[in-house]
Amino acid sequence: MSETVRVLISEDDVDKKINEIGAMISRDYAGKNVHLICILKGGVFFMCELAKRITVPVSMDFMKVSSYGSGTESSGIIKIDKDLDEAIEGKDVLIVEDIVDSGRTLSSLVKMLGDRKPNSIKICTLLDKPERRVVHVDVDYTCFTIPDEFVVGYGLDYAQKYRNLPYIGVVEL
Repeated sequence: MSETVRVLISEDDVDKKINEIGAMISRDYAGKNVHLICILKGGVFFMCELAKRITVPVSMDFMKVSSYGSGTESSGIIKIDKDLDEAIEGKDVLIVEDIVDSGRTLSSLVKMLGDRKPNSIKICTLLDKPERRVVHVDVDYTCFTIPDEFVVGYGLDYAQKYRNLPYIGVVEL
């Protein structure tokens, strides 16, 4: 069976919102450097666009994490598949995510990175699905709050397809 993708958030709306969030981050980090940590793979499209819109000095690094549990449920216990290349001690860190869902993995990641003694840690996400949240996570910057639907585009995939869509779409099977 072939799936279709319905547009949920247009390319123009995504672009406008990233501009707004970039301006907010630039104001909040005025006089500072912000160290972006992209959570791979999905966050890379969003982080690249976001970084272009931040006017304070930016550095960046990448992590790939996975979480294992029984069945399809995340346990929140994370496995580092790709760790940071640089130390974050004393840095103002902004974790950049494509989507915040249950909160389990991100909550564990924030605790783990906090042990590395950054000056601050904040979270920025393109999409937030609060209906799916099972662990509280403070998200500082959210572009869009969306319903509990399976979304693709702008880095999010379905079986490694659709990451390159310039909009957010809903997969309909």
